Amino acid sequence: MKPAGIEADLHEFATDLGKVLAEMEGADFAPRLHKKDPTLWKTEPEHCKIISNAMGWLDSPEKIKPEAAKLCEFGSELQAAGFRHVLHMGMGGSSLAPLVFSKTLGESSGGLPVTVLDSTDPATVLRFAGGLPLAETFFIEASKSGTTAESRSFGEYFFEKVQRVKASQACANFAVITDPGSMLAGLAGERTYRRTFLNYPDIGGRYSALSYFGLVPAALMQADLPEVLARTEAMIAACRIAKPLSDNPGVCLGAAMGALARRGRNKLTFLIPQPLASLGMWLEQLIAESTGKDGKGIVPVAGEPAGPPEAYGNDRLFVVFVLENKPDPAIESCREALVRAGQPVITIRMSDRLDLGRQFFLWEVATATAGAVLEINPFDQPDVQETKKFTGKILEDVRQQGRVPEAEMKLVEGPLRLYLAGGASTVRQAVSMFFEQAGAGDYFATLAYLTENEATGRGLQNVRTLVRDRLRLATTVGYGPRYLHSTGQLHKGGPNSGLFLLLTSDFGDDAPIPGQPYTFGMLMRAQALGDFEALRKHRRRVLRVHVAGQDVAKGLSLLEEIIREAVPQR
Repeated sequence: MKPAGIEADLHEFATDLGKVLAEMEGADFAPRLHKKDPTLWKTEPEHCKIISNAMGWLDSPEKIKPEAAKLCEFGSELQAAGFRHVLHMGMGGSSLAPLVFSKTLGESSGGLPVTVLDSTDPATVLRFAGGLPLAETFFIEASKSGTTAESRSFGEYFFEKVQRVKASQACANFAVITDPGSMLAGLAGERTYRRTFLNYPDIGGRYSALSYFGLVPAALMQADLPEVLARTEAMIAACRIAKPLSDNPGVCLGAAMGALARRGRNKLTFLIPQPLASLGMWLEQLIAESTGKDGKGIVPVAGEPAGPPEAYGNDRLFVVFVLENKPDPAIESCREALVRAGQPVITIRMSDRLDLGRQFFLWEVATATAGAVLEINPFDQPDVQETKKFTGKILEDVRQQGRVPEAEMKLVEGPLRLYLAGGASTVRQAVSMFFEQAGAGDYFATLAYLTENEATGRGLQNVRTLVRDRLRLATTVGYGPRYLHSTGQLHKGGPNSGLFLLLTSDFGDDAPIPGQPYTFGMLMRAQALGDFEALRKHRRRVLRVHVAGQDVAKGLSLLEEIIREAVPQR
């Protein structure tokens, strides 16, 4: 592997990569990819139809480039109209690229500050409702289908809030990003929202970073879109190289991901410097939802604290990001230690943060390529609907009973409550029995239906690091319901190698959802229970722990203590 900006230390796996690249060259992979040939992945008509309708991401940066100046002008128009903030409301592919742009480029751009809401947690919703200047906030509801339950709930909640302040003028505070013909597009027209951005319909949500979904909020924060897109064009050109494929960065990276996954190195572990940390969340969704199906999958590991080489098993492929204008000596030292220890490491060098567009396109090509190597369709998500189905059944019960039906709490210790204890007589025994199921090549996923804040994040990181160090398992943390639109497909459709710890907590103040007989808290709890049932249906190893009371950090600290006592070092 020798594309510009990418280095690889693959050790004995370099031979595997060479064989895969030779096969792909013989099959004219790169030219067929850019001709949008669906048979690179599947030949069945039903798959080919899905794939053919999902390849617009390959040329969306070139299509949208002429619109970049107009998008930036729209940002200036909003500032001139007196807007001081933007709240972008979406889930998964509709929200993660805006989140990355906001966290990475927003602070120094000089435009409107953009905040992303992608949680049904009532405390989070109420914090935004109470902390934003509603009359001077511009709201974007983003949904490809236009029917996404979470973003629709956000849209109605804040439209009602702004109506109370601005009455009939509330529509001037709203825009939507959606596909042509969607219900949301019709609603925006009826209400005469300030703008409706109709995206290219042949792009799936997780491949939409370089379309209106990602670039509208980037423009409102006055990111340098012309420069971002110019650098992206250079990456597009490089990813069209047909021979040798070792010079094609996207195909070569994806071939390495797929080849090593076939050898059991399917835990793709990212080491990312802090200024780019949010990129890991976008990569999680792209890779997990694209590859986690048919019992196969690459498990993206983002946000896991860096550890010494002995903390890792032999199921990892590491990707280290280097920001050349802001070096991170700790990450560089970790990279060198991993290479010396014989771990396969890919290093990706970025000039500065404006290389984001290049990275979006690089990883889209790489993920699609890895899908071809694994012989799966990287453009569908067949198991996502299952959790929605279970959630819908629970919400129907809420409509009839006025509350979320809960199972009996079997075991109690301090603020911790356990469900379906599986024969255990104490919380500690249940935790011990859960982790005794772990084997080589497994991973530990924490699914946290908790309020996202610094104290909770620290507690979750402590738990995951402890489990990694004790059992040498790859670990992930996802906040619900965000992860349902990200890693949820992998959890249920990928290999049965996950141990899932699903965490819920009590709610304080709640918030009603206009037009619905349930609140945000009820919706969030239904989503947690729905995914719990979906995981059980797929015979996944799952333990649900509820933290009673309002001190979640205290509950996580106790859970860490119990794991420390119950799980021996391996």
